[in-house]
Amino acid sequence: MRFNWLSEYVASISSSIDRESSPWRQLQQQVQQLTFTPQAIYCRIKSTSAEALEHVVIACAVYLLVCLGLYKLTFWLSTPPAGGAHNNNNAPPGSGDERESGGLKQALQSGLRLRSVRLPKTTHMERVLLVTAHPDDECMFFGPLIYSLTQRQGCQVYILCLSNGNYEHAAKLRRQELWRSCSKLGVPESNIVLMNATNLPDDPNVDWRPDVVASLILHAVESLDIQAIFTFDRDGVSSHPNHCAVYYAAASLCLANLLPKDCKFYTLDSINVVRKYLSIFDLLCTCFMSTHWCILNWKEAAIVRSAMKEHQSQMKWFRWLYIYTSRYMFINSMRQINLSDVELEMQIHDN
Repeated sequence: MRFNWLSEYVASISSSIDRESSPWRQLQQQVQQLTFTPQAIYCRIKSTSAEALEHVVIACAVYLLVCLGLYKLTFWLSTPPAGGAHNNNNAPPGSGDERESGGLKQALQSGLRLRSVRLPKTTHMERVLLVTAHPDDECMFFGPLIYSLTQRQGCQVYILCLSNGNYEHAAKLRRQELWRSCSKLGVPESNIVLMNATNLPDDPNVDWRPDVVASLILHAVESLDIQAIFTFDRDGVSSHPNHCAVYYAAASLCLANLLPKDCKFYTLDSINVVRKYLSIFDLLCTCFMSTHWCILNWKEAAIVRSAMKEHQSQMKWFRWLYIYTSRYMFINSMRQINLSDVELEMQIHDN
């Protein structure tokens, strides 16, 4: 059998390759012009990396500027218009600018829904219980939340601290530090419940029994007529086993339907380590990814930092770095936990 057609096809391809105008010839010439020496490869990688780095720097600069602008805008919108309540028909002609500014604020507030504090209504949170694991948790992680709640009219904040901080055998000292810290945040000493249970030591190597913690939380909720509970989520912010145990204990109460019907359950969002140390520059992520939040300005955050400084026994060198760079000194974001959320997270925990 003869394959004349095949030989003719191969001949046509070879003749087309020999043509100067063929794409194959052009590609061959371009390849020949390239130099693949190590120096050329290094220069190419260097120029490409420099260009990519420039784009990253520009993107970071834009992000920081947006966060700063949003931070400023948030507090501007949260401040009521000056003299807004006194505008009347006898107002001077110059008050038109103030009315226009107030109208702009209202329009932006309704459109952007930006608030420095975005929490449930005060009528649903008149008596709030904050459940922590150790002294210093209240200001190290929940400072913006506690400060914002204590500034609310008619809101009573109670703190249940489940251990006395005896990890370094300084329970008495840490007890006094807790009183002074809460006083700075606006929580009176009478609203603090500090447990001294031997089965709940301040020790990351000891697993707290969820049923023991749950019974203490339930007793505090019922005796104080609590309407909202705030505590850690299942990651415990810093993944401390004692923090996580508090969440699972509170979640078990929700799962067993033991909490009062009018008592809501909220958890503090745990975030990755990059966002954790972005300070106020985590604002953009918080506003788009959270449902409830508290944002403090620099002056208000200074109160939280001063409360943290009352825990002198815990102020190691890295804690000084933490209080000026941590996002938890400026921003708290929370979410409400319902029964379906608890069932899903319990399944994840079991797996």
